[in-house]
Parts: sequence; C-alpha cells; structure tokens
Amino acid sequence: MFNAQAVQVFRSCTGALSSRTLARTSATSVGRRAALGMRSRHYSDDKSKSAEQSKQAEAEKEEAEEKDEVEVSPDDALVHKLKAEEAKVADCMSRLRYLQADYLNLQRNAAREKEQARDFAISKFAKDLLETVDVLSMALKSVPKELVAPPPESSDAVSSSTSTPPTEKSAETHLRDLYEGVESTQRLLLHTLFKHHVKPFDPLGEKFDPNLHEALYQVPIPDKEPGSVFDVQKVGYMIKDRVLRAAQVGVVQDRS
Repeated sequence: MFNAQAVQVFRSCTGALSSRTLARTSATSVGRRAALGMRSRHYSDDKSKSAEQSKQAEAEKEEAEEKDEVEVSPDDALVHKLKAEEAKVADCMSRLRYLQADYLNLQRNAAREKEQARDFAISKFAKDLLETVDVLSMALKSVPKELVAPPPESSDAVSSSTSTPPTEKSAETHLRDLYEGVESTQRLLLHTLFKHHVKPFDPLGEKFDPNLHEALYQVPIPDKEPGSVFDVQKVGYMIKDRVLRAAQVGVVQDRS
C-alpha cells in the first residue's frame, strides 16, 4: 500500500516537471520568433525608408534641373543659337572657298589642255611632211650651183634675141627651170609649216645636246672641239617649245 502511493507521488512529480519544461521551451521559441519578426520588420522598414530617400533625392535633382532650365535667360539662349549658326556659316564658307579653288584649277587645266591640243594636234601630220621636205632638200643639194646659175647676158645675145625668133630650150635651161620649181615647192611647204609654228634649226658648230640632237657617228678631228657638231645629215624641227624631230648629226670625238 505504501509502495503504491509512493509510485503515484513520483509519477505526479515527473509529470509536473515535464509540463513545466515544455512550457518553458514553448515560451522560448515564441520569444525567438517574436524577436525575428521584429528584426525583419525593422529591416523592411529601413529598406522602404532608403527607397523613399532615393526617390526624394531624384525628385529634388529633377526640380533643381528644372529650376536651372527656367533660370536660363532668353538672351543667353539667343547668344548660344547665334554662335551655332556662325559656326555653320564659317564651315559653309570654308567649303565654298575649297570648291572655288578646285573650279579655278579645273578651268586653268582645261584651258591649258585645250591650247596644247590646238597647238600640237598637227604634230603627227607635220612630222610625216618632214620627210617630203628632206627629199626636196636632197634634190636641191644634188644639183651643182654653177649649173643652175643664170648665164650672164651680153649685148650681142640681147641684139640676137631681139632679131631672131626664140629657139628650143637647152638642157641647162630645163634643169634650171626644174630646180626653180623644186625650190619654190620646198619654200612654200616650209612657209606652210611656219604658219603652224613648225620651224627648222641647224645645229652645225653647236655643242651636242641629247635633247635636241641625234648622234649618228663620231669622228676625232684635231682642229674641232670635242663634243661639238661638225656635220648635219638632217636638220631638226621644233613645234613651239617641243622637239618635233631631233637633228641627225655627226659629233667630234674626244681623243682622250
């Protein structure tokens, strides 16, 4: 009987202790949860406050910018606009000057090319005619001067020519007439070339110039200056300031 009562008392004591322990743990957990809730609320409040502060700062910045824009006077705006337009005008004037200079250069080049085309258009044709002039010159040189010289007229020849009818021409007379005809043809052809600025030049005795002369051969001559022209096979021709054909010459050779 005594043992049974002791067991019941022990059980009741242990049950009371376990209930107190459970109550304490539950209170502790509740306290912890409440503390966490307070911390989270405090963090969210801080976050919302920082967001509001940033929005407020942005709003103040926008208001300051609007105030600055409002504070700009109309005169300042006009001055700024005038400077921008002046810069555009200066740029346009610079481009216009460049275009004007290019146009003037184009005009000068076109005029020079036109003048050169007009002056040197007959270069090829004139160069082909030079062969004809050379042939006529060779024909005139092949006839001795004494055969084509007019004979001296005496008083007897004059009286006989007036009293007697004219007889047939002699061979010398025919040769003289032919020579005069060839000479007239050459003179007329050279005169036509002169009108187109084609002129001959004879470099006999001059210093050899490779830009104007074409050396056919060289011969050492004691009494001649080395490098000088002593013989001209064909005269040269110029068309204005250009060489149409170089003179074909013989040059004195340097004996050293």
